[in-house]
Amino acid sequence: MRVYTYDTTLRDGTQREGLSLSVEDKLLIVEKLDEFGIDYIEGGFPFSNPKDQQFFKEVSRLKLANSRITAFGSTRYKDKKAAEDLGLKALVKSGVSVVCIVGKTWLMQVTEVLRTTADENLRMISESIEYLKSAGLDVFFDAEHFFDGFSEDPEYALKSLMVAEEAGADCIILCDTNGGTLPVKVDEVMRQVVEEVSVRVGIHAHNDAGCAVANSLVAIEAGATQVQGTVNGYGERCGNADLCAIIPSLVLKMGRECIPVDRLSGIMDVAHFVAEVANITPDPHQPYVGISAFAHKGGQHVSAVNKTARAYEHVKPELVGNSQRIVVSELAGRSTVEKKAREMGIDLSAHPDLVGSILQAVKDKEHKGFHFEAADGSLELLIRRKLHESAEVVHLDSFRIIVEKNRDGRLDTMANVKVWLDNVLVSEYAEGNGPVNALDAALRKALLTKYPDLDGIKLADFKVRVLDESKGTEAVTRVLIESTDGETSWGTVGVSENIIEASWQALVDSLEYGLRRKKTK
Repeated sequence: MRVYTYDTTLRDGTQREGLSLSVEDKLLIVEKLDEFGIDYIEGGFPFSNPKDQQFFKEVSRLKLANSRITAFGSTRYKDKKAAEDLGLKALVKSGVSVVCIVGKTWLMQVTEVLRTTADENLRMISESIEYLKSAGLDVFFDAEHFFDGFSEDPEYALKSLMVAEEAGADCIILCDTNGGTLPVKVDEVMRQVVEEVSVRVGIHAHNDAGCAVANSLVAIEAGATQVQGTVNGYGERCGNADLCAIIPSLVLKMGRECIPVDRLSGIMDVAHFVAEVANITPDPHQPYVGISAFAHKGGQHVSAVNKTARAYEHVKPELVGNSQRIVVSELAGRSTVEKKAREMGIDLSAHPDLVGSILQAVKDKEHKGFHFEAADGSLELLIRRKLHESAEVVHLDSFRIIVEKNRDGRLDTMANVKVWLDNVLVSEYAEGNGPVNALDAALRKALLTKYPDLDGIKLADFKVRVLDESKGTEAVTRVLIESTDGETSWGTVGVSENIIEASWQALVDSLEYGLRRKKTK
């Protein structure tokens, strides 16, 4: 059966703590979701705020190929006429052809939250849908708190759905609004509802019990034909069902018609694009689309995937736009080192004696606190130095850093770096907004005369981690630096009891690796 995708990132997703999208952000995401092939994109609540009102004006100008924009609202206020309800009138004026309204199906919510009667709530559902249908709109009905309501009073919960169907709802969506229902219950209830109603049924799950994706898939297996969720599972509290996990499972595991297979490889791009627009760091361990979803670290695992990727990969990573990664650490074996080297363009088959030496060097360094999982640049330099393929660029004589705090609160930082270039001692000073920034600036000034390509290499990220916190300020510190040349990025690592020395190690590796890339190109 065809499963229709309904994305609510722009409405329910923005209820996540710390997430905010501008009108421009929303329009960018709409275009991306449309390109991917999402059926319905919920833009927001046009009655709730000026931003959403502006969005619906702007989105009507987009030429969408695959998606229909949906406006969200709720049933009319109690004891009022639907035609006079400002929220419903805003839905009609929003310019969309599809609306989704939420209504109560849990009697506790009716009496204690809405503070109205059971019968009035049913009239609110019925009259709201009838009003919207009379305006020529397709109407989806979100049955809020349905599973909780069904558990306490199944007769009333089902009656709420029947009223919605009789009023003309085109699709009824069962909502696990509190996110606490387990898959076995979702399956049982969904099967009963599908038997009772004659219109299409959907599922809207939250993740408070960690079951949102599972509940969505179970609901579809039980007869639901619409699935609501958000990109990356963004949403209030613990989030909504993650469409980036649901869609690949529907297509690759359940064989359901959903997103065309030829577009499925774009889902990782969608996930990271939305994360970037939302200014949220992507979860590396997210199923299917996380950069670690197909990463292999254990020696036995790497040895197995070298023989057949199916040994530890449940789907081909390229089907979802991802790729296999081999991670080198103290858990690595010879096959891990050999495969990782091949990824770097290094063939160690002609140097079998060096594989063991490289592996031991990695393990020794990791024991001291180095961490090569996020530092491919440092790892490649280590391997090439073992092969005598990487000449040292930075020949340090000394460096000095001065930090001065003035009476007026101003903080001045200056670094002096002395390095040998062609047997000539070069000394440079630089100021910075901190010790590492000043050190980086001084080193670059010293090297730029000989290595002008250095100007295109930038530091993109800087992370510090204390490894043995019990030692306080005497603790060993690990520094990870991410650098970029505008085309690709690489990580480097340094470890020392002195944070400046650890930073220096990572900094030197980042520049040497970047220069080597430039030279190779």
